[in-house]
Amino acid sequence: MGVAGSLCLSFTAMCATAHAATCPDLFAKGVPPAVLSETARSGTVMLCNDQYAVMASEQTRGPLWSAEDLTEENLEIADQMQRHDNFQPDTRLPSTMQAFTSDYSRSHFDRGHMTPSGDEAGVEAQKQSFLLSNIVPQTPELNRGPWEGVESAVRGWAREEGEIFVVTGPGYDPDQFRTIGAHHIPVPTVTWKAVYDPAGNGTGAYVCLNTAHPSCRMTSVAILTRLVNIDPFPALPASMKDHIGAMPPIRESPYALAKQDRTRKLLKEWGKKAAQKALRALVKSLVP
Repeated sequence: MGVAGSLCLSFTAMCATAHAATCPDLFAKGVPPAVLSETARSGTVMLCNDQYAVMASEQTRGPLWSAEDLTEENLEIADQMQRHDNFQPDTRLPSTMQAFTSDYSRSHFDRGHMTPSGDEAGVEAQKQSFLLSNIVPQTPELNRGPWEGVESAVRGWAREEGEIFVVTGPGYDPDQFRTIGAHHIPVPTVTWKAVYDPAGNGTGAYVCLNTAHPSCRMTSVAILTRLVNIDPFPALPASMKDHIGAMPPIRESPYALAKQDRTRKLLKEWGKKAAQKALRALVKSLVP
């Protein structure tokens, strides 16, 4: 019996949510993202929320991916919502799969949303976005800077097209493995966000270095898949994922605008040896 099946036997509250068939509307063509590594798939369970789903991992005590169907209609509601930061463990999971707020205390890392609270329409959906099953450690410089710009760009894309499918997640470099907290929450080397635009019939992805001097790049979903060993849109044809669609540029966040000197250095970061080494190591370790 698989992990999801075992959990459903032990945790009845989870059974209604921990199965792909319960929330196909959140995925492109109704098919959830595919974790291509058998090792990474071990000890995982999918959780469906009102407006997004996550693949929670026992190895990372966090999400491998977080998926949403982002619509202009929901964003109009979300724009009227007042954010209330209330991060909580996801008690649908057994304790061995949970992260806790104490893991982030004095860690010097932000609790970085994968599906952002700014996308969520309604009080309950907002509350669900703060579950730690949707959170990974991000540097403050990334979370409050370029990552906020990526989130803003994607919301602008949804407003323009009416509906897009978004999958977000972390990527890890085993050669630079760092953890935080008593439960050893791993710190991602990169975080990424992939988008499928049904109206424009195109895809694309943003990939950001999770460092004190972060930068982000736009790339194809095919390259992203090789980088992190997760296919965000397995139901789409390979030809569509090989090309970068008409993606909006990453917007300046208020945090980045306040630090113009750092902002001007973002693209240079990708040329640095340390950044290139980390990415090469990540690709080498994850590509089968």
